[in-house]
Amino acid sequence: MSKLKSILKFLKVYILITIGAGITALAINIFLVPYKIAPGGLSGLATVLFYISNEKLPVGASMLAINIPLFLLGYKIIGRKFFFRTVYGTIVLSAIIDLTEAYSYDFAERILVDSNYLVSTPDIFLYSVIGGFISGIGLGIVLKMDATTGGTELAAKLLNKIFKNMTIGQLILWLDALIILFAIIAFNSILIGLYSLVSLFITTKVIDAMVAGVDNSRAVLIISEHQAEISKRLLVELDRGVTELKGRGVYSGKDKEVLLCVLARTQIQQLKQIVLEVDKNAFMILAEVNEVLGEGFETNDGK
Repeated sequence: MSKLKSILKFLKVYILITIGAGITALAINIFLVPYKIAPGGLSGLATVLFYISNEKLPVGASMLAINIPLFLLGYKIIGRKFFFRTVYGTIVLSAIIDLTEAYSYDFAERILVDSNYLVSTPDIFLYSVIGGFISGIGLGIVLKMDATTGGTELAAKLLNKIFKNMTIGQLILWLDALIILFAIIAFNSILIGLYSLVSLFITTKVIDAMVAGVDNSRAVLIISEHQAEISKRLLVELDRGVTELKGRGVYSGKDKEVLLCVLARTQIQQLKQIVLEVDKNAFMILAEVNEVLGEGFETNDGK
């Protein structure tokens, strides 16, 4: 029975990753790529490469090709389970983008063009908003399954080993900004960059809402009889500091160790999985954090 549950759980995770990647792929093909909207990430970079190569470099194939060296370099950083789920999500996303490209364009031309609307110019602002919103839903599903579709998040984790004074969030922001700047230069259009920024902003907010609410960071308090193993895994697998606080149960009168950890919103699903794997009876409190200052997060000197 336990083996059956494990199989069903395994299938559920990969089915949802497939659904999330599929939703993201359709959003990219229908609302973003046809209008040269490049909202950061490798999908944005691949969109630019697609057009500057006269549409000879498929978006999906380009994303996969760029991700491969990142995977090879980042295997030890992201952990075995997270690695395989991320590789799967990336391959599925890339494949669906390329396989549905022609159908997506046809859908966009037939459905999105309103023959009763007198203005022939497409509403790119609206498409950037809708594309970002739908992409956020798809990526949010993938992240909730303890996976990603590769891209700038993995690149940022690798660069963080070099630029240790910058947080992963800051590095992701800079990478996305550089890709949008590349799009502005390649397409010779500031408007394209602005539309891309809008789409990126919407995607980020939707992901935040789906995965961990509206804040980027969360503080978690963990009470468990296996605090040593939990803290070790959090240090190694999430690369986050853990503080052990001394506590006492009022009812039992027993001394207890309480773990305190502050982490990024993209790591919350991993944290839950780690804690439950070690101790299913662990007590966890997740709290919103308005601002975090210190190592691994924002610094108070404005850098």
